[in-house]
Amino acid sequence: MPEQAHISFVPTLETLAPISLEEMDAVKLMNRIDSKYLTDETTLLSILRDAAAAGYRVLVAEDARISPYDSVYYDTETLKMFSDHHNRRLRRQKVRTRAYVNSGDAFLEIKRKNNKGRTKKKRTSIPMQELPDFRSDAVACRYLADHSDFSAEQLQPTLETLFYRITLVNPAMTERLTIDTKLVFKNFRTSRETSLRNAVIIELKQDGHAESQMKRILLANRVKPVRISKYCIAVTLTDPSAKSNRFKVKVRQIEKTINHKITVV
Repeated sequence: MPEQAHISFVPTLETLAPISLEEMDAVKLMNRIDSKYLTDETTLLSILRDAAAAGYRVLVAEDARISPYDSVYYDTETLKMFSDHHNRRLRRQKVRTRAYVNSGDAFLEIKRKNNKGRTKKKRTSIPMQELPDFRSDAVACRYLADHSDFSAEQLQPTLETLFYRITLVNPAMTERLTIDTKLVFKNFRTSRETSLRNAVIIELKQDGHAESQMKRILLANRVKPVRISKYCIAVTLTDPSAKSNRFKVKVRQIEKTINHKITVV
């Protein structure tokens, strides 16, 4: 896939005070509320400047303010997890392996959503070389069976997502913001690949009892909440055989946001 020009956020991020992973992990967000937002890189630059002025801190991990992530999603032959989401099933799961590229850490992660909209994530460490396929790891397979509705035999590597993440924390330590840019999707089933160009996906995790500075910043930059799943958007774009009518509306929303047609190769 041809390389695309992106905005550099490094100069702006350098103006934010750093926060370490240990400090950030100490922030316990009880009664947490999660919200997602969609924007483009130009608007993100304005958001970061406003965040710096408001005293937000940026996570610095392995001496970097922007960290590359590599994730592989697993699904059944019939794409049950994708279909459950598409069909609005309230109780649903996602299974993935994720690598934090700079640190070399990798995990098997299981996300479960209940009928009240709450998401719980469990994970266990795996060797980095098992990122593309953990199924030969007996310990990881037992962990999957203990914490999900699936066995390793039912699943196969389906789709890879690559992106760069910025993480911000507000001065009161009552909210975190993850900002994903340069998103690329590779489908193992179809061998098709695409990117979201200059689209940005933001997730705000906040204490339900606290006021949100970031919500005010996002509103000032005309960025509104949106329900969006990277995995579901990726399958919609790269697998024509998948039933994905509901998510095609989200694809058009992304294209409108970035003022570009998303191409697949």
